Order: sequence, then C-alpha cells, then structure tokens
Amino acid sequence: MSKRISKEQINLRFNITTLFVYIIGAILIIQLLNLQIVHGEEYREQSNTRLTRISEIDGSRGDILDRSGNKIATVRAAYNIELYKTNIENQELNNAILELINVLEKNEEKYEDTFPIKINPFEYTISEGTLSSWKKKYDLNEDATAEEAFYKFKEKYKITNESIEEVRKIICIRYRITTEGYSNTKSIQIASDIKQETVAELSEKSSNFAGINIVEDSIRTYTSGSLASHIIGYIGNINEEEYKELKDTYDRDDVIGRTGIESLFEDYLKGENGEKQIDMAVDGTITAEYITKEAVSGSSIVLTIDSNLQRVAEEALKNTINKIATGGFSETIDTKAGSVVVMKVDTGEILAMASYPDFEPEKFVGGISTSDWNAYKDNESNPLWNRAIQSAYAPGSIFKMVTATAGLETGAITIGEKINDTGVYRYSNDYQPVCWYYTNYRRGHGYLNVSGAIKNSCNYYFYELGNRIGIDTLAKYAKYFGLGKKTGIELPNESAGTLASKETKAKITTASWQGGETLSAAIGQSYNSFTPLQIAKYIATLVNSGKEVNPTIIKTILNADGTEESKENIEKYANEKLGITNDETEENFEIKPENLSAILEGMRSVTSETGGTAYNVFRNFNIEVGGKTGSAQVGNDVNAWFTGFAPFDDPEVVVVAMVEKGAHGSYTAEIARDILAEYFGINSQNVEETTTAVPYTEQER
Repeated sequence: MSKRISKEQINLRFNITTLFVYIIGAILIIQLLNLQIVHGEEYREQSNTRLTRISEIDGSRGDILDRSGNKIATVRAAYNIELYKTNIENQELNNAILELINVLEKNEEKYEDTFPIKINPFEYTISEGTLSSWKKKYDLNEDATAEEAFYKFKEKYKITNESIEEVRKIICIRYRITTEGYSNTKSIQIASDIKQETVAELSEKSSNFAGINIVEDSIRTYTSGSLASHIIGYIGNINEEEYKELKDTYDRDDVIGRTGIESLFEDYLKGENGEKQIDMAVDGTITAEYITKEAVSGSSIVLTIDSNLQRVAEEALKNTINKIATGGFSETIDTKAGSVVVMKVDTGEILAMASYPDFEPEKFVGGISTSDWNAYKDNESNPLWNRAIQSAYAPGSIFKMVTATAGLETGAITIGEKINDTGVYRYSNDYQPVCWYYTNYRRGHGYLNVSGAIKNSCNYYFYELGNRIGIDTLAKYAKYFGLGKKTGIELPNESAGTLASKETKAKITTASWQGGETLSAAIGQSYNSFTPLQIAKYIATLVNSGKEVNPTIIKTILNADGTEESKENIEKYANEKLGITNDETEENFEIKPENLSAILEGMRSVTSETGGTAYNVFRNFNIEVGGKTGSAQVGNDVNAWFTGFAPFDDPEVVVVAMVEKGAHGSYTAEIARDILAEYFGINSQNVEETTTAVPYTEQER
C-alpha cells in the first residue's frame, strides 16, 4: 500500500524550491553588478588591451627524391618579418620602422620597397604613362616635382626626422601600409628569408619593434643545381586567376608547380597549413600563443632515377655536344642541343633522362628575375624544353629493326635470304634512292642478310624490304613497338610523335600514298618522327621479344602520415592529370625467337665487329653491347642517334642518345658508352683512351 503525500508536505517542498531559485537569482544579480559596476572599468580596460590573432603555420612542400632516397628537391627553414597594426603613437611607429630598416640594412637583408621616388637626386621611378594618375591618387599637384612629392609624404606620415635618408626608409614602409593595408589581424610582409643573426638581433630587441612578428616559413630548394631539372620542373607564385579558382586550398602568397613533377604531382606535394592563435596586447606584445590546427607536410615523391647516373648522363651529353661543335670528331658542326634516356629493360623504370641545354629550378623560387627569364626565353635552344619527351625527330636508321621485324614475322624475308645491294635501288624510272654506302664509295654493300644489313645499316636492303611488306604492315608493326603515340610517362607535355602511314598523310594532304614513300618510311624517314623516350620503349620492347614495356619515372609516393601510396592510385592519379584513357586494346605481339636472334645479332655486330657503325666506340668495352646508329636528314642538317642495350646476353638497360645536328650516329654512341661505363662500374676514362684514337669510318647518313 503506497504512502500518500500530504498537502502540507507538498507546500513545504514548493517553498524550499522557490527559495532556492531566489537565492540563485540573487547570486547572479550580485555577480552581474560586480562585473558591470564594481569592476566594470577594470575589465573593460583589460578587454581593450587584449587582441587575438590567427596566424598560419606553414605546411611545407613535399620532397622529391631519387630511387635511393637522395633529396633533389626539398625545403629549408626560412624566417619572414611581418608587420601588424598596433595601438601605438605615430612617432613610435616611425621610430620602430626606422630601427627595423637599419637592422636589415646592416645585416645586408633585402626588403620590399615600392615607393616610386628616389633621393640624391630626387627622381620619380614611376613610368610617365602612370605618373599623372599616381599624383592624382595621392592628392599631389599635376606639376609636383619628385622632391615636392617626397616632402608631401613626409608631412602625410608626420615624420619628424631631418635626414632625408632616414625619412626615405620610413616612407618606404608607411607607403606600403597605405597601398596594401594592414590591421590587427592582417599583416604586410617586410622581408623574407632573413638570416639567423638578423632573427636573433630582432628577437633580442623585440620590445623596440611594436607589431613586428617573425614567422617561420619553408622555402623550396634544389640540392644539386640543375640536375634533372627537366624532370623536376620548377615552381612559381600563384597568380590572381589561379587564386580565385583555388582560394579554398591556397593563399595568395603560396607557390604552385609549373612544370615537370612539381606540376603534375602538385596535389601530393602541396602541404596543408595549420593555424596558431596569438594573444597580444595592443602595443604588439605577445602574451600567449598556441596551436589550434596542426600543419601537415606534403607527400614525398620518390623517382626511379639514379642521381649519380643522371649526373653522368648530363655530363656525357653536354661533353659530346661540345666535342662535335668544336671539331673533336674531325669536323666542326654547329650543334647545341640533345637528349638522352636510360631505361631498365624489365620494368621500364627511367634511371636517367637528360635534356641539354638545361636550367636551374632555384632561379624560379620567389619569382624569377626578368633578366634570367629573358635569358631562358630568348635562347634559341630553349633550355626549358624537355627534348627527351617533348621533341620528336625522324629516327633514321634506328628504325630499321622495326622494318626487319615486320619483314621476318610476315615471311616477306627469311633469316638466311640475302639481298644484293648494288648501291642504287631502281624502284621506278623517276625514283631511284641510293644507299649511303654508294654516296660515299660509289658502290653497294653487296649481298647481305638481315643481320648484316643491320650491322652495315644498308639502306638498299631496307628499301627492298619496305617494298615487299608495304606501308600498312610497316605501320602496324611500328605501333606494336609503341611508336607514334604517347608512352604515358608521369610527366606533362609529352609528344605523341608521328608515325608514317596512309592515315597520317591523309590528315595533311589529299594526295594519295605513293610507293616511294614506303621506301623512305622503311629507313626511318617520311613522316616518321618520335621522341627519344618512345625509342627507348621500342628498343626495350624489342629485346623483350615484343612484350610491351611502359616507361615510368615514379618509384613510389610517401605520405606525411607514413603510409605509402599504392601503384594503382599513383597510376590513376597521373592518368587523370594527363588525360590518358586506357580504352585502346593492344594486339598481342610476340617475336619468334629465331627472328629476334637474327635482329639482335645485327645490333651486336654494330658495336663488336669491324665495319660496325659504332665499332670504334665500343671496340674495347668490357661489356658486350647491342646497338644501332642513326642519322636522319632534316633540311640541310643531319640529326644523330644512337640506341643500345647491355649486357647483350641478358639485357638490363637501354640507352638512347640524340643530338640535334649531330651529323653521325657514331658520334652520339660515346654518350651511351660513358653512361654504360658508369652503370656497370667500368673506368670510362680508360675506355675512351682506347677507342677515340681510331678514326671514324663507314658512318651511315
């Protein structure tokens, strides 16, 4: 049986609750009176002398590393000086600015100066076209001299100093405050990347510099100068249009990748800024600071290249170009540019990729100077151009293995069949191309099989072979090797090149394909035009019996949280950025072992037997090399190629060297020799001493 609560008990409980409410209300009223009346003035004063500012913490850009983890592009700590608005008197602000500039100048620091008047003598630095509007903007008389305008600004900023040098220093910063604006939460940057001793001095005298804040930043730096510059690329300051589109993730003073890996993998490399809350008094004194959001560094991109091999490749390319240009091969030729690719046969990994001339990515950090930009832009050899992937050239005789493969695989020729090179190929009455050997010696090579034709680079043999198989079959096999289309390497602006075919000609002219054009295509001329990287893929595919080898320059990506990006994610990301779709289905292609053996034997004899077009270069080389020289006529000039692989019996690496206006493919073979010597640990100096003494002969055109 439940108890019943009496009416008296209910009334008692109600009265106690009411009393409790009254007590709480009274306490709140007393506290409110205390805040507003008793201590109101004190608390208002404290509130008015405290400011809170949110400052960004730099999320540093990710590193770019070689395959061994050596840093090629990284960041270094830097310190910038910022100025915030504070509640101090005008004279105190001017004094602080002057002392700051004096410290910067004493320590030889650069600071931004946009005030358009010089002193000693007084002179406007603004253009005549904008001077009138500038005077109007700052309420100056139309005919005001530079000296009169200077003193107007002195008066405007209430500067009492007598020295015009000191006045000029103060105006410099005050003018930037006027033009750019600043507040308690928005700063202007006075100087960037200042020295450690400057940081120490300013920190020691911090009480003298109201509103001055030293911010730690990170600056892109390239540890090896121009090494791999065309692979790495360069960065630039984000422009106004980019900022409008990317302002959710970028600040106005951020950098962004412009070319190369810096550009394509921008989304990975870019760090995420953090935030720090700073509490300060109105006089600029910081009272407390704490992190509200952690910064996150960008991911590190690990490349497949080997820095040491890359360095040797660049030096070998440069040295050979200079040797050709200065008559080191018995003739002086005006050559200035070229490229080289070194690729692993089994994986397609790029171990080195060089283009000459090159550039220094460091010059673009913080904004490239006008003089440096003009030097690059006006250079006729275009140092910013990556010739290994962006320039396509007629391949000349290095294409002949494609023709040989097509002929052998279709049965148009057999391994043992010999064709008699009489020097002049009498295709028709009005078209009778000649072999290069006939041009030099007024006779042909005589009877040659496919291996001998490759060794001697016999044009006549390949004219006949091209005539037998026709352009459609030739183009079909060239496509098997990946020629005439992009390789899909993870770099922007790759050229697809051009493959000689009826379809290609139809895009250019309404004229029909002529049989004589097939002869030209069969020796790597006509419309054929490929990048050095495409040639590297073609040779790697060849020595792999026709199995497609896809070039890659990305080893892996290491994220800031310690995880490693999957190969699938990297490929998907790169393809989306490059606009590559994998819609095309490749036809299966496998070269018969006996046919491949005959072709590769021809390439071996190029470097290993007397009469081979690169024999003089490799005659004493410790590793047996399969190779092919090529020289392609372009107008009055001849571009020079060499492509090779080693070791011959178990290929590990492919090298492709190309020199614009290089004259003879045998000249460029020296580039490959030096690279292979480094790769296999051979003393290249001894190799050179025993090879270059032999005069060059029998070089195909």
